[in-house]
Amino acid sequence: MNEAQENQLSKHACDEIKVLLTRYPADRKKSALLGALNVAQHENGGYLTTALMDEVAAILELAKIEVYEVASFYSMYELKPVARHNVAVCTNISCMLMGSETIVDHVEKKFGIKIGESTPDGRIYLKKEEECLAACAGGPMMQVNHKYYENLTPEKVDEILDALE
Repeated sequence: MNEAQENQLSKHACDEIKVLLTRYPADRKKSALLGALNVAQHENGGYLTTALMDEVAAILELAKIEVYEVASFYSMYELKPVARHNVAVCTNISCMLMGSETIVDHVEKKFGIKIGESTPDGRIYLKKEEECLAACAGGPMMQVNHKYYENLTPEKVDEILDALE
């Protein structure tokens, strides 16, 4: 790891990652990758940079590409700056049949953004479409900042999103 990389994560974040590593056998450091990326993303205001991913790779002794693959595959990781509040509407078949398209359309119109965009004031990020958030019986549903909201109507969505700072 070079000096530029050492400055990407705080000592606290590095310590958190080292604690994660203690949960797995020494030859299974890759098992700590999801948690390490969570720590890095949280510390960086909600998104991962290449430098942060490189540092995670160095700490876990992984190839950089292994980290990039995971970060770009999972929808919980962002690779560009996003707004303060993450809004993800499930668009899988169960939620779609229960009206998720109406919810997505409503949020897009309400804030003047499309899926994958943030509001100009940096308040709301309408996350890329989610294939399944595992709340099929409660559709349509959305996740806001990792909290689930089910059985949505446009009115319920307004109440939830208007309450965000």
